[in-house]
Amino acid sequence: MSIRRPLLLPFVPLFHLALTTHERRLASGRERVRRLRQPVISIGNLSTGGAGKTPLAIALARALTARGVPVNVLSRGYGRRDSAPARVQIEGTAEQFGDEPLLIARTAGVPVYVAPERLDAGRLAEEDTPAAAHILDDGFQHRQLYREVDILLLNREDWNDWLLPAGNLRESLKSAMRAAVIAIPAQDPELERELREWGWAGPVWRLRRRMEVPPIARPVAAFCGIARPDQFFLGLEAAGVKLAAWKVYRDHHRYTRGDVARLREMAANRGAAELLTTEKDAVRLGVLASELPLKTVPLRVEIEDEAAVLDWLIERVGPQSRKSPL
Repeated sequence: MSIRRPLLLPFVPLFHLALTTHERRLASGRERVRRLRQPVISIGNLSTGGAGKTPLAIALARALTARGVPVNVLSRGYGRRDSAPARVQIEGTAEQFGDEPLLIARTAGVPVYVAPERLDAGRLAEEDTPAAAHILDDGFQHRQLYREVDILLLNREDWNDWLLPAGNLRESLKSAMRAAVIAIPAQDPELERELREWGWAGPVWRLRRRMEVPPIARPVAAFCGIARPDQFFLGLEAAGVKLAAWKVYRDHHRYTRGDVARLREMAANRGAAELLTTEKDAVRLGVLASELPLKTVPLRVEIEDEAAVLDWLIERVGPQSRKSPL
């Protein structure tokens, strides 16, 4: 559930002014938009997190690769300690590469590159490995890099939310109009109808989120440090998991040995034989995960009419879509 802060509503116009100023700089050319040699598919959202960008990046990377379209993924590498552009090594750590890039590299099976400026990550990728396209993770607001396709994830919470700092939106809803496609939860068909009435005439993709919950008969404890932790716990309960205890950490929390000791104590005190967490949290735990009776719950995204979606996408990132890079 998104948190609203009504007391901060008077500051929303200031945030909106900053967005407008940035938009004018882009429109006037004062803030330059650069291109890579290969086409870019951007995946992003409007809110501060929790939309499923990383699972969709993994799903598209796998699907395009299976179609014979080699891709790589570009990421800012949020939370990494180094600022130099780098290719993610799957045996590395979240401190080296960021939790999401490391998860993508391990799960999608494609090269992943990180840099504070995604342009630098893309240039390193084009020097390193041949690819037909780049997938830009969390790129909707990173407009300094040109993209052929802008995929915007939108859910009911975003649709009804407010701008920062009172709400969680990084941009207003009208910014959705610059997307090439909007992806919504498949279980909310009413949202598509509202989008059409609002004026959206472009493609709408319907996504299904699926948590791969292991079969567990006994009560367990669960923990996570993600943007929308309620989705994780509710998903576990919907799958029939009996939660004896749970713990929420900040998004991108860096786990310590003290955290591990407290989690073990929580589980023991509540009679939970095992602990469940998300893939991103397991990545951030690193070697500490071996000190817990831990099971990881992967989150996968399935795209309805995937074949048609891939046909549409491949047509837009083929050689005919390219212009000279800047």
